[in-house]
Amino acid sequence: MLILVEDVTGGDPQSGTRFVRRSLQALSRELDELGHQACPATVAKLLREEDFALRVNIKRFTGPPHPDRDRQFRCLQGQLDLFRSHGWPVISVDAKKSELIGNFKNAGAIWCWQPEEVNCHDFPDDAECRAIPYGVYDVLANRGFVHVGLSANTPAFAVAAIREWWARLGCKRYGRCDRLLILADAGGSNGYRPRLWKKALQEEVADRYGLQLTVCHYPTGASKWNPIEHRLFGPISINWAGEPLRSLERLLAFVRGTTTASGLVVTATVDERTYPTRVRVSDAEMKELQKRHHDICPQWNYTISPRLSYQWN
Repeated sequence: MLILVEDVTGGDPQSGTRFVRRSLQALSRELDELGHQACPATVAKLLREEDFALRVNIKRFTGPPHPDRDRQFRCLQGQLDLFRSHGWPVISVDAKKSELIGNFKNAGAIWCWQPEEVNCHDFPDDAECRAIPYGVYDVLANRGFVHVGLSANTPAFAVAAIREWWARLGCKRYGRCDRLLILADAGGSNGYRPRLWKKALQEEVADRYGLQLTVCHYPTGASKWNPIEHRLFGPISINWAGEPLRSLERLLAFVRGTTTASGLVVTATVDERTYPTRVRVSDAEMKELQKRHHDICPQWNYTISPRLSYQWN
């Protein structure tokens, strides 16, 4: 039988792992034509004895690494060590996958007497709303803050989440500290390219609260190293796995109920404001920003200082 699968077999020649691309029914028919009767179940058993198995594709390759990837990671670690040694706040930020709120299937399994019955199709028209969780993870305190929007994941919304975190939690936890390190992905609403991200940080956080913001972006394709992914979003996904998010209150309850063995505590709020998309920021507006790029990987590292004449206090 191995002759039948040899020409369509792939695998790793070093580890001996192999897989077959023909169906069990097709192999069973070909064996029958050769005078060997074997049902599909028997074919499966024979393949397993030869270390074959059904396998799915593995997402592993992120493309050619950026030439400044290692330099940026060293820069990130240096900034993190500096802020940690002084007790200055460090936050990791990102938007989680948006969720349809309604009677829809949620990936995962739960222990229960009977499975939850949900809609067959995920039609947006059947949803109460689409929730956009934006997370702020306090690296030093191991505390999470999730700002759930109902409009769009824009740079203005991302900065609104950071502003809310500082107003509700950050300023109370870090007192009169006037510096903040923000770790963010290279793309998305908090990427290094959107002008509105930088403009909103200047106006809504730096100027409003007198904070000097140091922003460091992870290299392209390296977002999985952003602490928020595995320290906040991962536990949240595990906590609501298999639970239909039938209402916004239910989503918030699962977020707030997320804990870990390391002592994670999560706060959640709702943002009902509308955030328009495709907002343009002119060159003149960018020149007004108090922004300084760092010497190392300047496209990914910059500091935004408060403009004293603009401070709200």
